[in-house]
Amino acid sequence: MGIDVFDEECDYLFKAVVIGDSGVGKSNLISRFTKDEFRIDSKPTIGVEFGYKNIKVRDKLIKAQIWDTAGQERFRAITSSYYRGALGAMLVYDITRLSTFVNIKKWLHELREFGNEDMVIILVANKSDLSHSREVEKEEGKAFAEKEGLCFMETSALQNLNVEEAFLQMITIIHDIISQKSLEDKMNGPKLNLTNGKEIHIADEVTATKQVNCCSR
Repeated sequence: MGIDVFDEECDYLFKAVVIGDSGVGKSNLISRFTKDEFRIDSKPTIGVEFGYKNIKVRDKLIKAQIWDTAGQERFRAITSSYYRGALGAMLVYDITRLSTFVNIKKWLHELREFGNEDMVIILVANKSDLSHSREVEKEEGKAFAEKEGLCFMETSALQNLNVEEAFLQMITIIHDIISQKSLEDKMNGPKLNLTNGKEIHIADEVTATKQVNCCSR
């Protein structure tokens, strides 16, 4: 892995994936979070893309690596391998399309099959700006999240509502899980030695048991 991927001041690299049906707004959620951009004509993701953003959590600078996975069925065999090593996942559905909420069960099953068992998962109900066309009530999303032990938040990538909050919540919980471990046990990933002698720890998986309180606004 190239050294130019990292900023020297970063303490950790966290990988997270954003999954859900095609058209639920995954790419726009990521672009809003990483670049504060929204594209009304956003085209479907082909395969896998990703973005980065540096986040300060507590006293640590974290580089969040957010992977954008295609929602189309034909790409699912490709993207399943990308769940490995992810510390967090954002499951996204569109509040105006009931089918995308129904399919969350399928995505969650896949995530738990291929992902780390201790992965921090946020259920995101996107496009809250289209409440006049709502097919999934907020209470339904919250109830599903509580049943499955997930965090929950409604967002609007268009209006930039709760987008940063959802990502920050996921990243903060990951950080808090890792910070409970000793330096040797925090992460199983390799250390990258930079020219100035500083070490960056690449977080590949978390072995700590999740004991967190999730926001369910």
